[in-house]
Amino acid sequence: MSFTVVIPARYASSRLPGKPLAEIAGKPMVQHVYDRALESRADRVVIATDDNRIHSVCEGFGAEVVMTSPNHASGTDRLEEVARKLEFGPDHRVVNVQGDEPLIPPALINQVADNLDLYPDAAIATLCERIHDTDHVFNPNVVKVVFDHRGMAHYFSRAPIPWARDLWQGGNPLTNVDVSLPDGVGYFRHIGIYGYRASVLGQFVNWAPAPTERVESLEQLRALYNGALIHVDVAAENPPAGVDTESDLERIRGWLEARKEGND
Repeated sequence: MSFTVVIPARYASSRLPGKPLAEIAGKPMVQHVYDRALESRADRVVIATDDNRIHSVCEGFGAEVVMTSPNHASGTDRLEEVARKLEFGPDHRVVNVQGDEPLIPPALINQVADNLDLYPDAAIATLCERIHDTDHVFNPNVVKVVFDHRGMAHYFSRAPIPWARDLWQGGNPLTNVDVSLPDGVGYFRHIGIYGYRASVLGQFVNWAPAPTERVESLEQLRALYNGALIHVDVAAENPPAGVDTESDLERIRGWLEARKEGND
């Protein structure tokens, strides 16, 4: 069954303006993401942008580009516009690959697309990885997820879930350096790659932000609030970190430039 990768690429990043066009090893960052997506089994790879500079650069390296509105509140709204413009059928699978993930393993793109086939009742598929570090469990910037035996998400949170009542009672574990994780319970970090059925994208843009979404600042909670099933699978490969800061950019530049030199 075919699927399409859509790569949202915005110029107006608050921390790194023009981030998709940042040069890494002789290419703009978005081209690295595009190249990784081409290595997946996707039948089509599309870059979605609201900026003419990004549009021009992407067309220059041969990508299919769709111009989208600059007024979208979220990446999912941008994705829905692409699905609508390209007239995807309701069951067509759309994989959202962020434009700041130049090292995204193609296997992860395939994995979320495949899981929509394996779990036909799931509207969305995403990934996670096991957390072994207590600090990560209590870090609000690390999004945690809890799911059932089939992998269907119960909840996503910035808080430490599940809460170890007996182990962590009697104080605030955020200030307790000696806190440990309970045995026999897995803690999982959500990885922000999504596969959608095109039909849920059409529904999503008409749903009001959920109360849980507002308080947690997690868009995927809107889908859960409205009864959409989200399948969560442990990532087949550990995904490298994306680019959020200048230091992230320099780290990835060094890694990819070293690999380029090694291949010359």
